[in-house]
Amino acid sequence: MLLVGAAMAGPCRPGVYSDSADAFVVIGGPASKPASGQRYLFPDGRRGVTGTAGSPVVCDADVATVTLPDGTTRRWPRGETRETDATFVSAATELVGRLVEPAGEPDPKRPLVVMVHGSEKTAAIGSVYAYALVGQGISVFVYDKRGTGASGGDYTQNFELLADDAAAAIRQARQMAAGSFGRAGFFGGSQGGWVAPLAATRSPADFVAVGFGLVVSPIEEDREQLLDEARQMKLDASAVKQVEQLSRATATLVRSHFAQGHEALARVRRDIGEAAWGQKIKGEHSGDMLRMSEADLRRVGRARFDNLELIWDYDASATLQRLKVPLLWVLAGEDREAPIAATRAILSRLVAAGKPVDAYTFPETDHGMVEFRVNADGSRTATRITDGYLRLLGDWMKEGVRDGYGRGVKVR
Repeated sequence: MLLVGAAMAGPCRPGVYSDSADAFVVIGGPASKPASGQRYLFPDGRRGVTGTAGSPVVCDADVATVTLPDGTTRRWPRGETRETDATFVSAATELVGRLVEPAGEPDPKRPLVVMVHGSEKTAAIGSVYAYALVGQGISVFVYDKRGTGASGGDYTQNFELLADDAAAAIRQARQMAAGSFGRAGFFGGSQGGWVAPLAATRSPADFVAVGFGLVVSPIEEDREQLLDEARQMKLDASAVKQVEQLSRATATLVRSHFAQGHEALARVRRDIGEAAWGQKIKGEHSGDMLRMSEADLRRVGRARFDNLELIWDYDASATLQRLKVPLLWVLAGEDREAPIAATRAILSRLVAAGKPVDAYTFPETDHGMVEFRVNADGSRTATRITDGYLRLLGDWMKEGVRDGYGRGVKVR
């Protein structure tokens, strides 16, 4: 175990920077090029990079100089945390994790949460989101998913295997934090919304929280995206019918692991012809399949689209029916990557049936719970995480939810 808190010269170490109990900023690792500096995140969702001109956060030698919204400047040192690295084994694969706990006396009532990856291939240890929960008095176990960071194994999107890994992670976290936590559970973002609830049916979890995830299968996700794009492009009924045919053809391809469906997709491709929307529509995978030649799709289609053991018809709703522990689900109201209509309907039915489900929607947010500006070409540029989202996660895990989380609306 390492007690992290002593200052050092040079770049700031990832962690929570504060001089009081009610305000903090998280400093993360280096920003991606061409940006320079380190990532920062406030609990109200403001985020950016310390090296950007006009940045409200500058950090050096483990002290953050923060310009507050009222123009005043404060110097916030890095807060002490207990950080303990660990290796654990799941499915004969060694995974690497880290338990990050707020400093001070052990608190037997403190929540313990295991962070479950989305689909990204980057390392999770050092995540600003983990420290954003630590800053709210929560212990966090974060681990590098198999095939990422310091963990072994091959990268995969097999929900069954990833759920086993998450179940192993929470057992490891419980052992390491013994005597200093109350209830323990999972948080999963995006693809983690498929993995975390499944892991909770296979492990001693006390709760599950999900951000911007889906309760539909990957095939249905692709279809919802296609139809959402068709609405945005204002396609007529005939074109929408072709979009539906495209969805069915690509669904046959992936379900059969590219053994069937080539002829159906070829017919759809001929019907669409030179229509301009055919060059723009995306979905998760259907747009790319549409624009590949039949010969190329037969030759390399499976290697390109079906190489990660994805469970295409995964029944997420059935998993939620089996789930016995409290569930928080937070939806981005205008999520283009994971359209929410079907998921919201399923969650509403679970709420109406008396399941222990709390669901919230934040309007005018996209995937990642980000607010955005719309560009001239209709694309979006993320600006910040919406206010209230991070506080809602923390309060719900601490069983202290109140009224008023930004523009969040509870699904009833």
